[in-house]
Amino acid sequence: MSDFLTANNICGQSLLRLVSRGNAIIAELMRLKDYVPPVFRLESKRHLQKYGSIIMDFAYFKAANVNEQKIENDNTLQELDENLRDNYTDVLTRIYLAFESIHKYITDFNAYIDELDDGHYIQQSVETVMLNEEGRQLMCEAVYLYGVMLLLVDHQFEGHVRERLLVSYYRYNAQRSSSTRVDDVCTLLRSTGFSKSSAKRPPNYPEDYFGRVPIKSKFIDLLIGRLRSDEIYSQSLAFPNPEHRSIASANQAAMLVIILSFQPSILHNSSAAMREIVDRFFPDNWVISIYMGIVLNLCDWWLPYKAARTALNNTLETANIKKIAQTYGLKIKKLITETEKLQLAVTLDENEIESVIKLIRECNVSLHWMLLHTTVPTVLREESKRSRLLRQQVINESKYTPEECLKLLLSTAQIEQDVKQIYKQLLHDKESKWSENKNTCVERINDLAQVLETNKHVDSAETNECLKMWFKEISAHVSSLQQEDGRKIAQLLQALEEVQEFHQLENNLQVSQYLNDTREILHNMLRTGSITEDTMIALNILTDCCYAWNIMETFIDIMQNNIKKNPPTVIKLKALFLKMASALEMPLLRINQARSADLSSVSQYYSRELESYARRVLQIIPETVFGLLAQIVHLETNVFKEIPMKLYKDKLKDYAQLDERLQMAKLTYAVSVFTKGVLSLRSVSLGVLRVDSHRLLEDGIRQELAKKITIALHNGLTFDNKSKASLVEKLNDLANVMDGYRKSFQYIQDYININSLKIWHEEITFIINAALEDECKNSTWMPSKSWKMLITDDKQDYSSLVEANGGGTFMGRLAKELIRVTDPKTTVYIEHALAWYDLKSQNEILNYKVFSMVLMAIGTPGLHGLDKLLSHFITMELKNLFKYVDHGVRDKSWGAMIDECGAIIQNIEYCRNNPGKLYSSVTNHSSKIWPYMIECLLKIGHYQLLRNKISYELNTACKFEAKHVESALRTLNLAVLDELRKKPDDCLTTQEERDFIHELSIRLDWTGISDPLNKTYLKLSSLNNLDLLLFLFTISYLHKLHYCKNTASLLSKKTQDSIDAVVFTIGVQTFLRQFSNDIFNNYITYLCKYVLSFVSSDSGKMGSEWESEGTTILYYLQLISKYANIPKSAIFETIPVIILDQYKQVIK
Repeated sequence: MSDFLTANNICGQSLLRLVSRGNAIIAELMRLKDYVPPVFRLESKRHLQKYGSIIMDFAYFKAANVNEQKIENDNTLQELDENLRDNYTDVLTRIYLAFESIHKYITDFNAYIDELDDGHYIQQSVETVMLNEEGRQLMCEAVYLYGVMLLLVDHQFEGHVRERLLVSYYRYNAQRSSSTRVDDVCTLLRSTGFSKSSAKRPPNYPEDYFGRVPIKSKFIDLLIGRLRSDEIYSQSLAFPNPEHRSIASANQAAMLVIILSFQPSILHNSSAAMREIVDRFFPDNWVISIYMGIVLNLCDWWLPYKAARTALNNTLETANIKKIAQTYGLKIKKLITETEKLQLAVTLDENEIESVIKLIRECNVSLHWMLLHTTVPTVLREESKRSRLLRQQVINESKYTPEECLKLLLSTAQIEQDVKQIYKQLLHDKESKWSENKNTCVERINDLAQVLETNKHVDSAETNECLKMWFKEISAHVSSLQQEDGRKIAQLLQALEEVQEFHQLENNLQVSQYLNDTREILHNMLRTGSITEDTMIALNILTDCCYAWNIMETFIDIMQNNIKKNPPTVIKLKALFLKMASALEMPLLRINQARSADLSSVSQYYSRELESYARRVLQIIPETVFGLLAQIVHLETNVFKEIPMKLYKDKLKDYAQLDERLQMAKLTYAVSVFTKGVLSLRSVSLGVLRVDSHRLLEDGIRQELAKKITIALHNGLTFDNKSKASLVEKLNDLANVMDGYRKSFQYIQDYININSLKIWHEEITFIINAALEDECKNSTWMPSKSWKMLITDDKQDYSSLVEANGGGTFMGRLAKELIRVTDPKTTVYIEHALAWYDLKSQNEILNYKVFSMVLMAIGTPGLHGLDKLLSHFITMELKNLFKYVDHGVRDKSWGAMIDECGAIIQNIEYCRNNPGKLYSSVTNHSSKIWPYMIECLLKIGHYQLLRNKISYELNTACKFEAKHVESALRTLNLAVLDELRKKPDDCLTTQEERDFIHELSIRLDWTGISDPLNKTYLKLSSLNNLDLLLFLFTISYLHKLHYCKNTASLLSKKTQDSIDAVVFTIGVQTFLRQFSNDIFNNYITYLCKYVLSFVSSDSGKMGSEWESEGTTILYYLQLISKYANIPKSAIFETIPVIILDQYKQVIK
């Protein structure tokens, strides 16, 4: 059965694929643990109150219909439920599929065991598979991996959270899922009662959990028996020393610990078996790594089991722990000295490789024991008092310090890399070196034979025919040697020594030297021939550090402190990262053997984790650089005087500031030293990823820059709601801070070899866009973005830093502050002054210059972002308003008002005799209808006015900074519009044209060439009598306005009931723009007819009583024509010239 894993062995391949899948499932669970949406944890009071009725655990199934009915009957709950469905369906599906794969894995494995028992595989049974070395390993691994999956799920996805995820998936995907499979998954993964935060362990945990899908008891017994007695993985090649037996069998011991939980009776009652297990696997250790750094302390794990606890007590005796800890403590100090001494030698001699491998073995064994026994366990983190005392005892007795451990770890990693490189080179050159040595040896021996024959070249050498023939015979033997002929080479060495003594050839120095050189060559041949892959395999086993995959996190601070003190020490970390990368071989071994498609995703996951670790360690360099940059910023912003264009010689000393410039030079040098440290790494391979040091530095700088800018924006854009003056001050202060950062960042670019301007603009844009996305989704956790990051991107989302101090993001706070300060309820916008004035004090509050300040503070991306956010607000208000009006026109009270007023409008003569009739009729019906509409329309108009000002500012800045770009875009836009107008109405645009128009519109928005006031935000269906309704709404509120000659604008008659005419006009015309032009034209016609109704029949002039009203409406029509970008002639064509002339006289 040596061919168990060959491609044509269905039995072996089925088992191998199953084990491969198990490793892939564990990688997927580890990947998904960081992407459980926080809302499903319900940890905060806010989340609990908001989502408690929607996100439910398995209690939902007891009254599913009742719960669904409750959600359906509540509009708020229904909306929240839809949001959850839209935002989290992808995440929930992926998590569920991972959970389902666990159930499928164990059912497939049980089916495989049944097939073996039923003779499905010819000449194969459980017993025969267990007799094969590979089969035995795979059988044990299959059950062990299932146990690891269950523990990982319970540890990373706590019971209640797990249930909520499953219930939510069931609710949102019930129509697509097989209910039977969902039921089985829920049965397997229902809450166990285990919690990481609880010190209390659930009763019968984990045996009840492991027994939910039972595995045959006899089969488990068979596995335990084999693990107890056999050496499953032949690791004695790598660890020949009996003292290292427990380290050699560490993987087998971890498997045994997990599999024993499937048969708890042994742990409870089999004292003899447990003593045997402890004596063999745990004579000097009690903390193990069960899978990729998941650490488990047997003192706590076996605490509920009498037999296991009693057996382990022998190991946990105080005297035994003291002895072991002291031994390893002394070893580590000794090994630090030896490794440092070896590193000082600079180069390794090939002949000393064996002794170096012994040193590497001792280092790894000592580190393995020390790191595990001084760390906090991953599983059952809430330890017993005894476990904490044991760990403290180990630390005290061994005199353990993390700094010494890290020093040994770094030295060992460097030596390992050097030895591996030398050994790889030896293996690569083995054939050529062997042939070269053999040929040289043959030539040497032939030369000796010739010398002894002719007596020409060597003085005092006697001619000896027999000796000559003997050397020729030896030469023939050497020529026939093969690499595996080690015994023959040893015999030849012995023969050459004997011939030298027997014939007294040592008396002749030259012949003796020839013989010594020949023997040395034969020794080299013997060493070269002994170089095999076995040594390399043993070296890889020795240097495996998957047990420390999570433990290495604890050394980050120490590494960073070392780098901070001495930047060139970064180069030592390269070997450590490579050592950690070797840990990937363990989870990928079976996946690779099975040629599984999961190989790419699993290797990507672990490589990404390692890359993330390396980035976190090296992030101290950008952090330190930015610490120095802060001092440079201070000098640039507050200390250095700006040098004028012309400077007189006698004033030169005043601007020299020599001490400050020396300080600047020192800081700049320090920056360059730090960056040189990380660049010394050059290119390093981390699993399947290759990381370039320059990219690593640039990414780190980007991350730190984004962090600093975000904090600056967060702190700078926090406002006091009581004061309206703070906005300008805050923007000025922020502009100074940002300018200091930008100048300093540009200053150091040449010293750290980066393109600072490009990075600055990209990061500012990223931060603004991230804040906008958060603000628009009204959430600080973005499932869609995070989900993409899970698969592709590693960039962090810094917008979550900006919560608190007013809530939301800095973009949201800036927009809301701008809206608050210019609120139409408390201010009025005066067109001719381009400013907002306070209604009560009539003082100017804010003017158009504020947008220039915003541009200086957060740049073009920030101003454009503000424009996008306001556009989002407008869209939301338009949706709400349309929904309200759509619902209203179906209402009877609205219908009665429209019918009555419609009849009045139709009767023009009646209206002329009594112009106030229509207004009083509208007033009687609309007291409850208009308030919501006026609120929405004023908001829309307000936001539109701000957008208009932003657009102007963007366009002005673009004309100054990039006039050719602005001119080109404007020309292109006009050309495109002209082409579109030429197209027939029934001719549709192609997808390519639509994409082009979309890209062009983005650029037009950035450069402020767009017209926000006439933009169509939504595609809305027409509403009956909308034009009439808006006309009635308009005359209701225009009645509250009058024309003010001082300001040449419409103002409210009463301050306490104020309406900003400009905002009102823009709001109404924006709403009308969302519908067809016919509605807009009908609306204008209604207003024109209303003006005519004020004209008295006898004089053809406005009646004095309604003269003011007519003037107001005519001025309003003028505003409409201005903001809707429509010629006045098109609006006023139905109004006689005499009335317009009278209107002009009034406004003069």
